[in-house]
Amino acid sequence: MTTPKKKTAIKTQAKAPNNQWWRGGVIYQIYPRSFVDSNGDGVGDLKGITEKLDYVSELGVDAIWLSPFFKSPMKDFGYDVSDYCDVDPLFGNLQDFKELVERAHQLGLKVMIDQVLSHTSDQHPWFIESRRNRSNPKADWYVWADAQADGTPPNNWLSIFGGSAWQWDTRRGQYYLHNFLGSQPDLNFHHEPVRKAILQSVRFWLDLGVDGYRLDTANFYYHDQQLRNNPPRDRLRTAADMSVGDFNPYMYQMHLFDKSRPENLQFLRELRCLLDTYPHTTMVGEIGDDDGLARMAQYTEGNDKLHMAYSFDLLGPSHDAPFLHRTLSRFESIVGDGWPSWAISNHDVVRLASRWHCQQLPKRERQAKLRLIAALQMCLRGSPCIYQGDELGLPEAEVNFEDLQDPYGMTMWPEFKGRDGCRTPMPWHSEARHLGFGTSNKKPWLPMSPSHQNLAVNRQVADAKSLLNFYRLLLTWRKQWRALVSGSMRLCQEHPHCLAFIRQSESQALLCVFNLSGFSQQLDDKQLDFSESKLKHAKLLPSPLSGLTMSDQGLSLSAWGCGVLDISAHPACR
Repeated sequence: MTTPKKKTAIKTQAKAPNNQWWRGGVIYQIYPRSFVDSNGDGVGDLKGITEKLDYVSELGVDAIWLSPFFKSPMKDFGYDVSDYCDVDPLFGNLQDFKELVERAHQLGLKVMIDQVLSHTSDQHPWFIESRRNRSNPKADWYVWADAQADGTPPNNWLSIFGGSAWQWDTRRGQYYLHNFLGSQPDLNFHHEPVRKAILQSVRFWLDLGVDGYRLDTANFYYHDQQLRNNPPRDRLRTAADMSVGDFNPYMYQMHLFDKSRPENLQFLRELRCLLDTYPHTTMVGEIGDDDGLARMAQYTEGNDKLHMAYSFDLLGPSHDAPFLHRTLSRFESIVGDGWPSWAISNHDVVRLASRWHCQQLPKRERQAKLRLIAALQMCLRGSPCIYQGDELGLPEAEVNFEDLQDPYGMTMWPEFKGRDGCRTPMPWHSEARHLGFGTSNKKPWLPMSPSHQNLAVNRQVADAKSLLNFYRLLLTWRKQWRALVSGSMRLCQEHPHCLAFIRQSESQALLCVFNLSGFSQQLDDKQLDFSESKLKHAKLLPSPLSGLTMSDQGLSLSAWGCGVLDISAHPACR
């Protein structure tokens, strides 16, 4: 494999204004296949999303993130792109996308789209040409390498979806790299024409009016050119391990050479320079790494790479007070001026209500815990990302093996049932055909979950005490407090059951307290690690939150209770 050694300098262009709407803005992730089916083919589409943008706007979010809708053979449901600059007919066409953007902007919603830049589909014209022979114009656009002397792959790198990360190709008589499916070959970012083509495709959507990007696998762009073997790991459990699962040999390695390479930072700077020429744009990167928190800090510090990033640390099953305190404390200690986007759910992991053990609780406790989690996410320093249906409290759907669509789940069954359980269609109306997802007789691409019927949007809209209406109140209330939207954050003392931290802006200091247990708890100044009596100066803020009361002895928290106190009057906070 030949690659140019010369690095190109980043061209400096005049920066456009940026009002930093994203700094503390709330993002709502839409998985297009499963949102609304407007044409009755069983698959959600862009027109369906446009029809429901009023619902999203009424929730109180600031932006939508659309999972991929580009042309694709759909072997990984759009994360295998065959044309970066067109809409797959399954979802509509470019005009449908333009109308979606126009309607979103009318409602005051920003539009962010998923960019899958590290790899393409094997049906992309670039790869079709690249695999033809070793001398064609795109021969170096993908990561090709010769077999070892015994015919085995070039090194020990593994695919996240199982097996070797190398696929033999008889046309070239070489292996190509794929970090995911064999039909998702990795682009060679060491090759300058690849970077130029990728940046051109990013510009295409910016010119159509998108306000930002979610970057899929943002630390996977570059590989080690020496193709060195990854060393084994000690197999100690970490948050990153649990997001992959110990059923998958991928976690047996320390991924030092197949991702998170130093050159990645330079490309992110090039990408940032491009976005900085468009007003009020942003990008959030997905970071899957052995130390995701450190990588988040590295990729967001300095205001010249990613605007925001999220890791998998809050996407696993761990969520008790000590775990959250350790995770948040470590991030705050290393992040510098970087900005997180705290995602606690998305299209790749078990749904929040099931993963964080809400479903086995009695109904009243389940509702209280789901409200607590929502309040916690909205009070953390960062930009919260809500996955469609979490505002309804949807549990993970049970999907039978014969109904599975996810290739990852099919490979890892039965230890891992795949990602289909969090991707089933949205329940809009409890009494409608297919719960309102589509109106035709055509079966949805994944079966509707019976457990979602009573949680449908129409029922929750009509119930003033529903989780959906709580989210609406919560997001409206949050906008009133600058400290919660964009202030700094300092954690209080670690507690076995409670999490407390201070959010502070120039004029506000707010103490946020959460009881992450099913038992009542008492907290005083000492337990909060206050050097002076801040609680005597505290006032409980009126809010949708519940379960926190004050007395001379300190704070009382009911099971799953939470609240926010204004401590701005304390001398130390002025």
